[in-house]
Amino acid sequence: MLANKLMLRGASALALGLATFGVTATAQPALAQAASTAEGRIPAGEFVKAPNMQQVRIAPDGSKLAYTTAKDGVEVLVVLDLETMKETPILATGESRDSGDRTVEGYRWIGNNNVVMTIFDREDMGAGADRGGFVRLVSYNVAKGELVQQAWRDAGGNASDILHIDHDAGKYLLQRDAVAETTERWGLPEVVEVDVETGRFARVQRTNPVVSNWSADRRGNLRFGSSYDRKNGKQRILYRGEDGGNFRTVYNEADETFAEGPPTPQWFIPGTDYAYATSNHEDVTKIYKIDLNTMEPVETVYETEGFDMDGLVVARDGSKVLGYRTFDGRSRIEWIDEDMKTVHGLLEEVFGKDEATIVDYTNDLSKVVVYGGGSSKNGGYYLYDTRGGSLNLLNWSRTGVKDSPLNPVKAEWYTASDGVRMQAIVTYPRHRMGQKNLPVVVMPHGGPFGATSYANVGAFAWNQALAEQGYVVIEPNYRGSGGYGAEFVKLGRRPGGYGKRMQDDLNDALAHFASEGVVDSNRACIMGWSYGGYAAARGAQRDAGTWQCAIAGAGVYEMPMMNRWDERNLGRFSRGFQATSDDPEGISPALNTDGDWAPILIVAAKRDARIPMEQAEVLVSNLKRSGKVEGRDFRYVVQEQGTHNLPYDDVHMEWIDEAVAWLDKYNPAYTASDGDTAPPLVSMN
Repeated sequence: MLANKLMLRGASALALGLATFGVTATAQPALAQAASTAEGRIPAGEFVKAPNMQQVRIAPDGSKLAYTTAKDGVEVLVVLDLETMKETPILATGESRDSGDRTVEGYRWIGNNNVVMTIFDREDMGAGADRGGFVRLVSYNVAKGELVQQAWRDAGGNASDILHIDHDAGKYLLQRDAVAETTERWGLPEVVEVDVETGRFARVQRTNPVVSNWSADRRGNLRFGSSYDRKNGKQRILYRGEDGGNFRTVYNEADETFAEGPPTPQWFIPGTDYAYATSNHEDVTKIYKIDLNTMEPVETVYETEGFDMDGLVVARDGSKVLGYRTFDGRSRIEWIDEDMKTVHGLLEEVFGKDEATIVDYTNDLSKVVVYGGGSSKNGGYYLYDTRGGSLNLLNWSRTGVKDSPLNPVKAEWYTASDGVRMQAIVTYPRHRMGQKNLPVVVMPHGGPFGATSYANVGAFAWNQALAEQGYVVIEPNYRGSGGYGAEFVKLGRRPGGYGKRMQDDLNDALAHFASEGVVDSNRACIMGWSYGGYAAARGAQRDAGTWQCAIAGAGVYEMPMMNRWDERNLGRFSRGFQATSDDPEGISPALNTDGDWAPILIVAAKRDARIPMEQAEVLVSNLKRSGKVEGRDFRYVVQEQGTHNLPYDDVHMEWIDEAVAWLDKYNPAYTASDGDTAPPLVSMN
């Protein structure tokens, strides 16, 4: 077995260390250079630049890699031939800012010569109309050097959802909105089979008036259809067996809590009417075996006590489950496949516990892409040849910081003032370890409901950027957050949750870590984006005496206005998603601008498709009307090219640089009484 071969190779490699494992010589200078950043302070902007390598995908036969890389401030998708080591740029992943926000949302290999990209384009639909979103697939054929449109003819708004891939035949099933016959079934997709080489297609499933999403099994048979009624919130599910036949309704209910809902099948068990699915019907999300004819669980397959499961990892051909995605404050994969377990174990022996993440692998597991780092140090991507035993550095994730030490991150528990126990992700400044009563930034995550802050280093490493400047960063997983069960989410949705009790959770986190002597509660600011931006503004308004300053990006500030927008764009049932019906005016910072406010930085993204910029405009207008002075009480920054997801280096770096400047003005990281001084900034040239 592969596992035995790996064990034999691993034994000698582990005895001699990393060098015997075959790390290429080209990696060694970079490893040595990293030491120069260890003593100095890395500029905040380096942590938010587009990574030099990310989203690495290996071709099924292991001959090529696709990944994104930053070139002159622009993120570009490239293909690397592993035989010649030639890198071929394909296209920028974020472009055409003048007409809209055209971005590459993801990509994958189909066969060994075609990279299929998901292109999202938000275009101006004319005077008085909202920007319209279009999603398409484009394939890049490596051998021909050609871009091929995939099933664009007669496609509606979304033609991007791949349901099944036959790599050998170079064909796949695509779910798409279609407008050839009628536009009355907009949002009710058909399924077509597409030839990836040519982009030509043939229909295999017509639109169904009660299906907005289809699912296929490993053979490419459509087994599942589902829909959501925007008016009444009912989720309807249709099912048919492996051998075909008619679809029939097996579920049709509404989730008034926005926190539960039906089981979500993730793997159809071959030859049966059963599937592995995630469900939180027993509070925390577990993996269950469910009967697809009734949608009822028949047994528990896997669970993590007290935490939600994040799902499954399934083999490329759909034949088996390889592992489970778990959470305990940190996101991990628990491998159950013996070969994957062996490979991961060997890699952890080399890189350290929680420092090796398997990113992708070939069908036969002969080559594995691994991210080395991410727990105690920044990291990079490596290619592990399981047959030859070599482990070669491909590139650092962020070339500027290489494998410099990370600011330590811990998932820690605290108890809110009403007795509810919750977790916070705490990042400690590495240059000030062991010091007490440090300045702090409390950073609530966006969402809010079901979203989570993780102890893993993410794409938006704002916690690292600020901790590097000398701040403790606390990211509370306040009530309503995901990861801790349905009941914990519902705590945030109760009357008095949004903007009140959820806000108290942020204050309670500050109070707890101040009582532990970790931070100084008199040197605290609050910062966030999206819902986090709302929470920052609400903190500045409601708890001005608690926060020295606030930093709010892309937030909701006028709840009645936002509820109307949600109803118009998401449907009547979703009007209650933000859970503000008990007191929408009272919890709206923009409607309560009189009285004391903490100094607040307000950043608005002009191209934001989720939170209209009018939210910030109303807040700023009302602050002025209440006598607040721009430049002293607030600062307003409009990012002309900004979007809700910060896809461009310049706007992302502007956000973090503005935040650091605001913190330095109202809550400096280093003061004369601290007993230490800021380490010098490292030159990243």
